[in-house]
Amino acid sequence: MRDVLTTSMARNIFYGGSLFFILIFVGLSVHSHRYIVTTSTDAATLTAEVEHGKHLWEIHGCVNCHSILGEGAYFAPELGNVMTRWGVEDDPDAAFEALKGWMDAMPTGIEGRRQMPNFGLNDEEYRALSDFLLWTNTIRNQDWPPNDAG
Repeated sequence: MRDVLTTSMARNIFYGGSLFFILIFVGLSVHSHRYIVTTSTDAATLTAEVEHGKHLWEIHGCVNCHSILGEGAYFAPELGNVMTRWGVEDDPDAAFEALKGWMDAMPTGIEGRRQMPNFGLNDEEYRALSDFLLWTNTIRNQDWPPNDAG
């Protein structure tokens, strides 16, 4: 005897399979949301300085060249773990000095060279930006991106 897939059987397989995968998608979305909100980020450390640094990051369009945690452009180095690479993740004053020194030392006006623009930041803005980068350094990102690039 030959097996025949009837229209009602095909419809049941379609609806059953669709429901199954929708439930899996919703479950994974809830799990991801719970992980991000409760595990990966410490909201208590979001200070006004960190928020100001994030605002500076946005208004100066840093994401057009840099990435943070893999999001953004890849024209310039990843900055999500830059404070660890620089070895200043435990010292806000050293992080401020390292960031300010690095940004101020960027050459300008060299034809054909990738260049970091001089944004004319003051010390308060350098401090806020370094606080933001220190904060991104504390996000539990499951070791991504790799910390071997300089």
